[in-house]
Amino acid sequence: MTAPVPLSGPRFQTEPARLYREMRREHGAVTPVVLDGDIPAWLVLGYRELHQVTGDPVLFSRDSDLWNQWDGIPDDWPLLPMIGRKQPSILYTVGERHRERVGMISDALEAVDPSELRSYTEKFADELIDGICAKGETDIVGDYAMLLPVRVLARLYGFRDEQGPGLVTALNDMIDGRERAIAGQTHLATSMGQLLADRKEAPADDVVSRMLTHESGFNDIEIAQDLMVMMAAGHQPTADWIGNSLRLMLTDDRFAASLFGGRNSVAEAMNEVLWEDTPTQNVAGRWASRDTQLGGRRIRAGDLLLLGLQGANSDPQVRTDGSALTGGNNAHFSFGHGEHRCPFPAQEVAEVIARTGIEVVLDRLPDIDLAVPAESLTRRPSPWLRGLTELPVRFTPVPAL
Repeated sequence: MTAPVPLSGPRFQTEPARLYREMRREHGAVTPVVLDGDIPAWLVLGYRELHQVTGDPVLFSRDSDLWNQWDGIPDDWPLLPMIGRKQPSILYTVGERHRERVGMISDALEAVDPSELRSYTEKFADELIDGICAKGETDIVGDYAMLLPVRVLARLYGFRDEQGPGLVTALNDMIDGRERAIAGQTHLATSMGQLLADRKEAPADDVVSRMLTHESGFNDIEIAQDLMVMMAAGHQPTADWIGNSLRLMLTDDRFAASLFGGRNSVAEAMNEVLWEDTPTQNVAGRWASRDTQLGGRRIRAGDLLLLGLQGANSDPQVRTDGSALTGGNNAHFSFGHGEHRCPFPAQEVAEVIARTGIEVVLDRLPDIDLAVPAESLTRRPSPWLRGLTELPVRFTPVPAL
């Protein structure tokens, strides 16, 4: 068997599509990989195989205590925020208790008024555009997309607006899985704990207050963990969804009409990104509850399987013509699949934030254009999430609102 593939390195940044094709050609639909510290795992790249893994929560469990590698994992392993042990959060709960947690989160998010959500998003988006619109040029990722979702989510959850920037930094550090990952997780945990304490003393009409009073009766630690998951899953992928969609619309002639007053293809561009350039590339993970076979591989009890969402989206058995637009087809894996997929109300919140954020840019900066050659754009060095380090644009300066 050929050597396992390191799940790191510049190719995840520069040419992931080609890398996934090579993995599939050399290893098949289930590829042996190694994580930081030479920790072995499997990356599931096949659409059918990923459907099988995510659709069988008993055989392929979310219970990370099953992992057969814990004895070799140091306390300062940088991927611990991504692959946690004994975390009392929705990510690692299984069975009926998991379904109750999904119900609590869904109920808390479903109570968000859609028009209010759009209003918050437009307000914060306009404030951010006001800060850059007179300059005639900006990094629309760093100065806008990376700042917008967390400000909206912080307002929905009950944070004060001024806490947003610190939460952005902590989330980015945690998700990148590098030397500041543990510190980012600590800041986020502390902030969530304080918010819960504040809302127990003074309940309000926000997501946190609704979770605290939900009939399922989860304790403060469990709710704080779920809020951290919701914030991480809601902010960074949504910011990258905005950035990746704007990149596509600025570089692909098929979407040029959107940049000249038309909004019709904003949704189409966003859906294309979920298929071809999804913000969440790979997810950890599932653990085999017993010895089994998958994609011609022998999977042992306790093995870690990483969900290769982008690899599965581009599986040639599903995407037979990668150059054709996906249209309204949403059978991608970008929100996951099975009982651990992103809850539908959370998907709706992300879509409203991303679409509104893009539409405000097009309304306020109608002649926006790329300020650098498209081939010079670079991505963050993460195998987990795919987003631009920056997206330099230029436009005719306009006055702030």
